[in-house]
This record gives sequence, C-alpha cells and structure tokens, in this order.
Amino acid sequence: MSEPVDELNAPLDAVVLNEMQLLLAEKRTSLAAMRTGIAVFAFPLSVLSVLIATSKSYEIHEVLHWLVPLILLNLGLVVLGIYLITRAVMRIRHYDRLIDKLKSKHTRLAELLD
Repeated sequence: MSEPVDELNAPLDAVVLNEMQLLLAEKRTSLAAMRTGIAVFAFPLSVLSVLIATSKSYEIHEVLHWLVPLILLNLGLVVLGIYLITRAVMRIRHYDRLIDKLKSKHTRLAELLD
C-alpha cells in the first residue's frame, strides 16, 4: 500500500517550493549583478594598463585634455563597480539567511538542498 497523502500539506509544500525557487532566482539575479560589477570594475583597469603600456608613444602634456576626462570616467566606473559588487554581496547574504530559515522550518526541503 502507498502512504496516505495529507492534502492539507500538499498546497503548503507547493507554496514552500515556489518560495524557495523565487529566493534562488533572486540569488541568481544578485550573482549576475555581481558579475556585472566585476566587469565594470575591471574595464577601467584594462584601459589604464593600455594607456600606461603605450605612454612612450605620446607626450602627456599634449593629451592631457583627453586624459583628465578619461580618468574621471574610469574613476566613476570603478565606483559603480564597487557599488554593484557590495550591493550584490549584501543581497546574496540576505537571500542566504532567508533560505536557511526555510530549510530549518521544512526538513524535506533541507534534505533536497544539502
């Protein structure tokens, strides 16, 4: 014989599972934002390394009117990258705490995720 199905817990299980899927999707979105932040942070560093590598080809005082806005733009991109990374890390930690709460309430869910 099969085990009796508790119909009161069946909808709860679906809701809990959907809630877990939502939390995992939000965590995935935060990881994508972190990946974007890392790329935005790395871009100015690569531009500056190219400028340093080719610095023998030009005189700095002759191209200073181009370098100052470029350095300011790169500084803005670095700040944006740091912001995206820190915000993503904070969101990921938040979602991890919510996932841990759900796992502690529902043992079957903890078995699936561990």
